[in-house]
Amino acid sequence: MSEIPETAGDVVWQSSPPGSIYDYIRVASFSIGPDGLIEQWSLRAEEQFGLAAATVIGRDPVEAFMPPELRPRGHRRVAEILDGKEWTGVVPFHMPSPEGGERAQGLAELYVMPSRTATDERAALCIVVDVRALRGIETDLAASQAIFGQSPYGFLLFGTDLTVLRANRRFATVFGGAPEEHRGHTVHDYLSRPEADRMTAALRRVLETGESVTDLRIVGSATGGSDHRHWSINLYRVHSGTGRPIGVAGLGTDVTRRHNAAREAADARRNLALLNEAGARMGNSLDLETTARELLDITVPGFCDLASVDLYQALLAGDEPTGGSSDGRGELRRVAFASAVSDGPPADGEAEVGVGDLHRYRFHSPYASALRTARVHTVRGADGSLVHTTLAVPMVAHDTVVGLVQFARAKGSEPFGERDRALATELASRAAVCIDNARLYRREHERALILQRSLLPPGDPEAAGLDIACRYLPGSAESEVGGDWFDVIELPGHRTALVIGDVMGRGLRAAVAMGELRTAVRTLALLDLEPAEVLSHLDEIARGLGAPGGSQPASRVAHKSRDADADLSEVYLATCVYAVYDPVTRRCTFANAGHLPPLLVEPGDDPGEPAMLLDVPPGLPLGVGGEPFEEVEVDLPEGALLALYTDGLVESRDHPLDEGLNAFRKTLTDPDRPLEDVCDQVLGSLDTRHGEDDIALLLARIQGLPVDAVGDWRLPREPRSVGRARELARTQLLAWDLGDLVDTTELLVSELVTNALRYGDGEIRLRLLRDRTLVCEVWDAGLVQPRRRRARDTDEGGRGLQLVGLLSAAWGARRTPRGKTVWFELALPDGAGPPAELTEEQLLSMF
Repeated sequence: MSEIPETAGDVVWQSSPPGSIYDYIRVASFSIGPDGLIEQWSLRAEEQFGLAAATVIGRDPVEAFMPPELRPRGHRRVAEILDGKEWTGVVPFHMPSPEGGERAQGLAELYVMPSRTATDERAALCIVVDVRALRGIETDLAASQAIFGQSPYGFLLFGTDLTVLRANRRFATVFGGAPEEHRGHTVHDYLSRPEADRMTAALRRVLETGESVTDLRIVGSATGGSDHRHWSINLYRVHSGTGRPIGVAGLGTDVTRRHNAAREAADARRNLALLNEAGARMGNSLDLETTARELLDITVPGFCDLASVDLYQALLAGDEPTGGSSDGRGELRRVAFASAVSDGPPADGEAEVGVGDLHRYRFHSPYASALRTARVHTVRGADGSLVHTTLAVPMVAHDTVVGLVQFARAKGSEPFGERDRALATELASRAAVCIDNARLYRREHERALILQRSLLPPGDPEAAGLDIACRYLPGSAESEVGGDWFDVIELPGHRTALVIGDVMGRGLRAAVAMGELRTAVRTLALLDLEPAEVLSHLDEIARGLGAPGGSQPASRVAHKSRDADADLSEVYLATCVYAVYDPVTRRCTFANAGHLPPLLVEPGDDPGEPAMLLDVPPGLPLGVGGEPFEEVEVDLPEGALLALYTDGLVESRDHPLDEGLNAFRKTLTDPDRPLEDVCDQVLGSLDTRHGEDDIALLLARIQGLPVDAVGDWRLPREPRSVGRARELARTQLLAWDLGDLVDTTELLVSELVTNALRYGDGEIRLRLLRDRTLVCEVWDAGLVQPRRRRARDTDEGGRGLQLVGLLSAAWGARRTPRGKTVWFELALPDGAGPPAELTEEQLLSMF
């Protein structure tokens, strides 16, 4: 609407339609002269009847517009009007067609007022309103009244100044007062400032652009209420009949119930998602601290703003809660803390406790009460604290409280509800079960590790003619203990057995099986069997480990036939390399049961040349059975480096076996470096921190016995060889400056050579070896091994081997490819004095 700046008094002349009721109803006017004919015809009449003034002026209105049957009454009414009588009524009419076509029918409300002309003659002024337009306005008014008066939704009409022009009764019911009392108010009178600003911006945008706004969510409170209400607001611009914007209409619907239902559904979905995530993430690591951190990663910030986990210190050591845990005053360690609030305070609101700190809760505190009663406690935040509410949730696993988890929400967040308490309890319970499982696993892992370490050689093993270094790395705490082991066993004749093996499987059972096999290996080694025989016996033992009937082949076969579907976890398989090294000949005999081949680095090789893989037939793993094992003899040069290892050193998920084996070979290039440095270099260069499997490494540098440390003679099979043997032994011991051992050695050599002459066959061989001890060996071609027995009082002989056993540190016999060897061992004198003589009781015990 535009305005003409010229004014006369308080009247403003407008150049556009006035924007009033006349914009909606069709009002026309014309005048009738004294002769009863149309004298004037307005522009509105032209629009309403569709006839121009030139066509109508001078015509009788009754004849022109009324149906024939009504014309007599019409002429009478016109005559009465010209006589000075006013008349109002509803008159049917038809509009003549200028082109002679079909005439339109209508119904008009006519208001006729008598008038006078300039000559004082009687005339009439007629005002005509289209009844159909009036009926439409009545219908629209009724609809408007229904919306404002009867609608169950709040309705507001805002003016162009964004003040309330009209409000319905429903709106007044919510915000109080009568509907007319809200006229002139703004949205700031009903809403908080942030929400009112949002609403004002939306009203202004609708008024300026004409674009409607639907489902604008507004939060506020009804008059006299404190609960937050949620409304869905729809806004649209309102126009006059000429299209001029006159305001904005707003329709508000209370969607608080819908919002609460949606929020509960969202909370239920969130809770379900949290539980699903907890089930997927927690407990995979079997580590207490990791499980606690996973719980906080799941709940912060999705469920709470701050959280912490405290566990009883006894649990971290793998034990059951003891002491003051039953009354909530036990010693706890904070293992995890998380906060979505910068510089957030500790969740418990008490003295600040850092991650890893030990602490106790006061007996009367709600936290101690939660631990004591195994019930959830709600703790309100202190005045001035950032925390609004804290849930102290005991962690209960198998009816045992293992710790406490605290979920806290900062001020501004919604307080915890019953659903939240139930969710917190469920999350804490799941975490507690996972933590208790991790505790049990840690305890089993530590026990298996202790068992495994107790079965390994203590310190650095020593062996004649070998410089030995070894390493053992257990798998990570997340992986179970494996069955890797190695051993260094001293054999008669200063020989050494080098053993390395790997029991397939994990956990305590694998460690126990490893212990049984290691014990069996040491027992079989003492029998001085050949390497292939040792592995054959070990194979029988491994097959009997998982069978109730022991290792007897017959019972095992019967057992398999009865239980064809036996649990495969009861089958024990292991790989093993058993090698026997002789320092006199520097010859090593290998036998392999499915293990990785040994590596050898020979002195004098080109620098950087990889270690050599020894061609040892792998054979089948122990416990499979059915195939014999092969032996391979290898002559090892002086200064060579021999490496035995398990697969954990050269194989992982990220590095296949071939790749790791090649990397290991390239690491062993310098046989002259100290063995400890070589071990450190190997473990530092290869991927040994994967934690997927145990790692065992055994390195041995070849250092054969010197020629002057060996005395070797062959004696004819005749009686005087006994004296010759004593003479040779005396001469050699004096040359070695071992005069203190001459008498004992002569006596024992005489006994062994005499036995060889009496009970053996073939040529006799005498050998003396000096290293850390003195070893004497007597060889002959007889197959019958001597057996020690107790002589009776009437026996004249049978006491020679008793004497040998009494005077020597150790003695024994073993088979050889061409007969047998009987040996004894004497400790070298330490210089503290002559060896002690036999007591009377010891001498008498022989007779």
